[in-house]
Amino acid sequence: MDARQALDALLRRVDGAMVDLDGTLVDTLGDFEQALNRMLADLHLPGIGAGEIERMVGKGSEHLLRAVLGHVLAQPGGADPQAREAAVEARFAPAWERYQHHYRTLNGQFATVYPGALEGLRALRGAGLRLVCLTNKPQAFAEALLRAKGLEGFFERVFGGDAFERKKPDPLPLLRACEALGTAPARTLMLGDSSNDARAARAAGCPVVLVSYGYNHGRPVREVDADAYVDTLAELRPAPR
Repeated sequence: MDARQALDALLRRVDGAMVDLDGTLVDTLGDFEQALNRMLADLHLPGIGAGEIERMVGKGSEHLLRAVLGHVLAQPGGADPQAREAAVEARFAPAWERYQHHYRTLNGQFATVYPGALEGLRALRGAGLRLVCLTNKPQAFAEALLRAKGLEGFFERVFGGDAFERKKPDPLPLLRACEALGTAPARTLMLGDSSNDARAARAAGCPVVLVSYGYNHGRPVREVDADAYVDTLAELRPAPR
């Protein structure tokens, strides 16, 4: 069985799909770069490039912000890790406030829907699959971004990173999303872009398909254990039910 046949077989045996947002449906790196650098400027800290940010995205806003602060506060030649961690925590509260302010203001302005994303969502819905958006992005930001990009109508529910007690790669969000859909984990696809999505899916007992173009912490996505990989969501062509 070749890769296309394996993907088709997988799509035939699922009843629903959980779709990641950043790096899967929408390229939001421009939003992150703008909001983070405006926050850093407010705190009189040096800026950070998109390449560094891309490797930090995927585990929620709190993790992203701490990673960025740790990066810009690092001293040449290496600093004491405990001292750096203390410096990050000392800056976290004001950094969080400024980051939230800037992200809320510009959410979606520097982001673009990936080619093939609309076609893929239409194909999944057209085949009768039930869909939720499952992201580590804060709920309010996720809902606003989906509205801004005309994607909200494809999903029955949206679950952000603050919807549950834990975030991906913990399996809890996936299991709760399956409960909301009323579908068995083994018949609910996780569609994402990184090892966070794959690890969560494996732990939850869900099949997982990864896109090749997203934010996988700077690593090739085909290094990640998944059931299939696609270069565009337009490759998802399940047969009608």
